[in-house]
Amino acid sequence: MAVLVYLESEDNKFKKTAYEALSYGKALADKMNVKVSGVVFNCTDSDSLKKYGADKIITINDTDFEEFSSKKYSHALSQVIKSENSSDVILSSSANSKFIGAHLSGIMDTSFVSNVIDLPESINPFVVKRTCFTNKAFSSTEMISDLRIIGVSSNSFGLIENMNNASLETFNVEKVESNQRILKIEKETGSVTIADADIVVSAGRGLKGPENWEMIETLADTLGAATACSKPVSDMGWRPHSEHVGQTGKPVSSNLYIAIGISGAIQHLAGINSSKVKVVINNDPEAPFFKAADYGVVGDAFEVVPALIEKLKAR
Repeated sequence: MAVLVYLESEDNKFKKTAYEALSYGKALADKMNVKVSGVVFNCTDSDSLKKYGADKIITINDTDFEEFSSKKYSHALSQVIKSENSSDVILSSSANSKFIGAHLSGIMDTSFVSNVIDLPESINPFVVKRTCFTNKAFSSTEMISDLRIIGVSSNSFGLIENMNNASLETFNVEKVESNQRILKIEKETGSVTIADADIVVSAGRGLKGPENWEMIETLADTLGAATACSKPVSDMGWRPHSEHVGQTGKPVSSNLYIAIGISGAIQHLAGINSSKVKVVINNDPEAPFFKAADYGVVGDAFEVVPALIEKLKAR
């Protein structure tokens, strides 16, 4: 019996969420007194995984998995699960991993719980704490199936270093046909992606035009943050849709979320509610976002942001 962790990667590099999922998987395996294995598709950066406690790294190398397909990935993972006699499968809560979790639960006829933020208090009964109602509340969910699939919420459990000299194994899978096709891939161009960012600097229509985004990018660079935007901004073409955060865009679970010139529509708040600290800069003291903010600055963004950049650089 073992805990199996799906380690998401892109361009031969593991995402931060993969290390967080592995940290969670290692902690759960220690609690259950079992081993933890990681499974990887077409990624050779296995040495970095030893830092987070993996006992074994299982690699699936096949050009058939170069493009993401939840059906192909799920069927491949189901074969690894059976081979490893896994009791638990740990995923991140990225969009792709949620697709896999749902698909895999159907194939394996088992339970899948996403947005989990902590280890279970006990193993029997196995109860996990997760966010619900667009991160406005928490629920305790009991998982009663023999195999449990757990999606870990981003930036909830954290990265826990636990050096271990993991063994390496190549796994050959029986492939399945899939009618899923990727029509378009729109990649984020920033140095830090929204999914992996500890800090996100986001802006809205208060910036008045795309020509004013340089100061947002400068602030993000200064903080080592990712840039994001509200839905109207991406709809108007000021910023790419890959930066749109909110209920209809990408969810954000950063440690710090800075909203500049964003009024705070309910759809936007629903997508960023799980961020730990929210800072709002807006010249409208009645902006709804201030009700959700931990810190607020009422002022003109074109005065506040340059002053903030200057102070940060001075430090």
